[in-house]
Amino acid sequence: MTRPALTRIVLLGLLIAQVVVGANRGIITSPLAERLGFKATDKILIINVDDVGNSHAANAAVMDAMENGLATSSTIIVPGPWFPEIAAYAKTHPNSDFGVHLCHTSEWKTLKWGPVASKSDVPGLVDPQGYLWPDIMSVYKNSTPEQAYIEARAQIKKALDAGIDVTHIDSHMGTLQYNEAYFQVYRRLAKEFDLPLRMGSQELLAAQGGGHQRGQLDSDGILCPDYLIHGDRKPGESVRDYWKRELNSLKPGVTELYIHASVPGEEIKHITNSWEDRAAEYELFTKDPEVRRILESQGAKRIGYRALRDLQRKARKS
Repeated sequence: MTRPALTRIVLLGLLIAQVVVGANRGIITSPLAERLGFKATDKILIINVDDVGNSHAANAAVMDAMENGLATSSTIIVPGPWFPEIAAYAKTHPNSDFGVHLCHTSEWKTLKWGPVASKSDVPGLVDPQGYLWPDIMSVYKNSTPEQAYIEARAQIKKALDAGIDVTHIDSHMGTLQYNEAYFQVYRRLAKEFDLPLRMGSQELLAAQGGGHQRGQLDSDGILCPDYLIHGDRKPGESVRDYWKRELNSLKPGVTELYIHASVPGEEIKHITNSWEDRAAEYELFTKDPEVRRILESQGAKRIGYRALRDLQRKARKS
């Protein structure tokens, strides 16, 4: 046998070994878009509505945005006071994609909630008034990752027990994403309930010291979109101009964007001073023809998180 032929055989053997090892670890290197049945060059878009369950205004907005607008999924604040309303809707609309907006904070001044789990089980998550802390750093300072896990698990279980076919999870205010120990709770929950989750892009994670996290999720068989549009508005930029800019810059692959849609009115005005932005996002992604034209010009293909969940569960089962 000639030396070049022997070299080719050795290289082929190494390549096969790498493929086998990757398969055994559950690591799949083909683009997510292709695994979902699209082309790698396609622009796939998930439009998620966050903070549902915090008010009737948010619930009404997501119902309209899903039925008549562009929203393809939503995540629910399970401790929120309007959870029963959106839970009943989700149960009677099983084809709509609803996830859990894992909530460890209660940041508004006039709207508050406490934990779903017993306060005795999560004492570090509770402020002196009995509510969840208003900011992330207070969670990290006073609680533990295990308490965060207990509370998040209780929220998912409550959603499931209410008849919601939970499609995914994400983290309200990013509590389970901005600290490595708490990220491991996020990862643990995704594995336990076999759910996809929200993640920043690899570039963003690497810049924040979390460049290894997507690799860990790959090894677990947990899926997440390739990119996340997360509200990086320029100073003085209007909500409309921001979304026009972002939607005109979609990349090939799977992108998630999230909005905080609310129907304008006295209720949401008394909850948050960002009510005008929330009303604007409701209008843009439900009724605005220009947003539809932009997505059509981009060739964007809208999907919900259910597609990721079903693919993930099929792959992990096999």
